[in-house]
Amino acid sequence: MGPVARSPREGGNVRSTLRIDDPGKSAGDHRDGVLTGLIAYTLWGVFPVYFKIVGSVAPAEVLVHRIVWAVPFGAAIIHFRRQWPDVYRTFATPKTLFWLVLSAVFISVNWFIYIWAVQQEQVFQASLGYYINPLIYVLVGVAFLGESLRRMQVAAVLLATAGVLVLTISGGEFPIVALSLALLFTFYGVIRKQVVIGAMPGLFVETMVLFPLALVGLVWLMKAQQAAFAADGWQISALLMLAGPLTVIPLLFFAIAARRLTLTAVGFMQFIAPTLQFFVGIYYGEELTTPHLICFALIWIAVAIFSVDAFYTQSKKPPQAKPVRADY
Repeated sequence: MGPVARSPREGGNVRSTLRIDDPGKSAGDHRDGVLTGLIAYTLWGVFPVYFKIVGSVAPAEVLVHRIVWAVPFGAAIIHFRRQWPDVYRTFATPKTLFWLVLSAVFISVNWFIYIWAVQQEQVFQASLGYYINPLIYVLVGVAFLGESLRRMQVAAVLLATAGVLVLTISGGEFPIVALSLALLFTFYGVIRKQVVIGAMPGLFVETMVLFPLALVGLVWLMKAQQAAFAADGWQISALLMLAGPLTVIPLLFFAIAARRLTLTAVGFMQFIAPTLQFFVGIYYGEELTTPHLICFALIWIAVAIFSVDAFYTQSKKPPQAKPVRADY
């Protein structure tokens, strides 16, 4: 899964500023934003299909390839977008680098659990995790940032909690995978919101930080003859190399969308991915029990309430100029 909509204050050099509600934005910009946003969230939504295809490969090796091959592909994107100064600045700033190392740990564990869940026929749980992720953000804001809950937010959180309880008590299945994914991605998102770097340079630095360990892991697996790469045929090797572009490309499209759309619009679109993941789970024949249906129904209602509240709150705010990153 990809990142949440980032706040306007993120990023390195702000090369231009736009009003979030700027009527001067062209219809073409909005159309491109919608298109690229749909592409990003659709790719994240069908990502489980890729992990199913490489299901014969151990999750740890898939994770290693995802990191290793994201680096050269990410470097090409960084070069094309002329974002090397942001990368150099990050490595020259110990505090920023520290936070990105920490965020890299959170996102890599998130990736591993996600890969494992898909390969273990737990796509429903993965989908559930990204549905409740925005609600976990709200709770973190209350617990650690001193924010207060609005009535509709309280209702959404209670409904989501009820859904989790139904699945745990009636279904006998505590959604540990879903909650782990949601919590890890929330902590990752909170850290990234505090770091002054754009989405693409940030991901590149994170993968660069993880690259040495991932490369060592890959070499060790190959020497121990436990790696599928270069041993199970060129098709599997090519698919594993594809993990890098599949990691970077959705983020690039997301970055373009985030630049052209309002944060509210991007927020609505983030539910496309878990919805598609849910249908992927159905396609692969995962058992959809009555407790699952009740749980998802409550979560969907909670998401609807949460989204309506976000839209209503945003619409009541007076128009104000806010800088938006032009080079995510």
